[in-house]
Amino acid sequence: MHTKDFRITTPVTADLLRGALEVERTEHGVLPHRLPAWARAQCADGQLAMAESQPSGVRLVFRTRATTVELDALPTKRFYVGAPPRPDGVYDLLVDGRPAGRGSVTGGNTLTIDMATRTVDHRPGQPGTLRFTGLPDGVKNVEIWLPHDETTELVALRTDAPVEPAPDDGRRVWLHHGSSISHGSDAASPTTTWPALAASLGGVELVNLGLSGSALLDPFTARVLRDTPADLISVKIGINLVNTDVMRLRAFTPAVHGFLDTIREGHPTTPLLVVSPLLCPLHEDTPGPSAADLGDLGTGRLRFRAMGDPAERASGKLTLRVIRDELARIVGQRATRDPHLHHLDGRDLYGEADFAELPLPDGLHPDAATHRRIGERFARLAFTAGGPFTHRGV
Repeated sequence: MHTKDFRITTPVTADLLRGALEVERTEHGVLPHRLPAWARAQCADGQLAMAESQPSGVRLVFRTRATTVELDALPTKRFYVGAPPRPDGVYDLLVDGRPAGRGSVTGGNTLTIDMATRTVDHRPGQPGTLRFTGLPDGVKNVEIWLPHDETTELVALRTDAPVEPAPDDGRRVWLHHGSSISHGSDAASPTTTWPALAASLGGVELVNLGLSGSALLDPFTARVLRDTPADLISVKIGINLVNTDVMRLRAFTPAVHGFLDTIREGHPTTPLLVVSPLLCPLHEDTPGPSAADLGDLGTGRLRFRAMGDPAERASGKLTLRVIRDELARIVGQRATRDPHLHHLDGRDLYGEADFAELPLPDGLHPDAATHRRIGERFARLAFTAGGPFTHRGV
């Protein structure tokens, strides 16, 4: 790696990172985690392990006069047997809050996933280098948002001027939990996932606990939300419960109550917004599980199918419509004694008219344009006057 022009190497430490709940020291550097080790130990699930180590919403934030910044990173690239290669993860550069560059790191570890046999082959690789040049002279805040969908170990940070942690600007912290859509699914870059866009428009600091495939009302997730400092909290509940077919209505209702009870143990009066599922015709009235159509893998246009039978609703199987109705009822019941609890119907973020204009490409996940629309809608509904996340008196 070319380093002779750089006089300063700054260790990547937790005080330079935002959006991570824990930083693990590895053989190569540091690995940001979005769940602490004690929570990870309570679920031996490969999907969750992969999701929480993908640093959605995690960014390096520092103050410097540097005009050139290099970051060595060791990504873990995912490949799916029979599918075209996935694009490299994207890093977004912000200078004083404004977009100033974008890049990727090639190489790295590889994770080859065979969806037909449910096997995974992991092969080690070498770090690569991300380089940004021509930054404006003078003291400024620099943010490097890490790829939202690519596990990333941070190896070295090099600059041509000293680096120090950026001061706290007093912005409120918004803690959000949800599924792959909140994680970022098919967003174009880490600052254009819908939660990142909404946070930018709302002027808040994001901690994104969107966990692809793993928004399952797990008790350890509720305890993480309980224990994480936050000024605002939202939980988006529904789609993963249907597409994993993990519970029935009898278990769902007390699980939601228990999840909210646990959050309230640590945040008794924090504004807490419960968001029901976005429109997804696949599972509006058809229960899960969901299954990928592996015959479409080679085209690069993976689609999902609903494997349940609508008649199974009578036996308590969950659909998105059932979940929306029950969440509205639960929040309405609890709000009589919890004035800081709020509800948002996910179809107000993405509904019938939106689906007609911007259909879900694979049947489940929104594309980049739809992420932008959802983020803008959430910011308007939650952060503007009258919304649950407005300042008192606004």
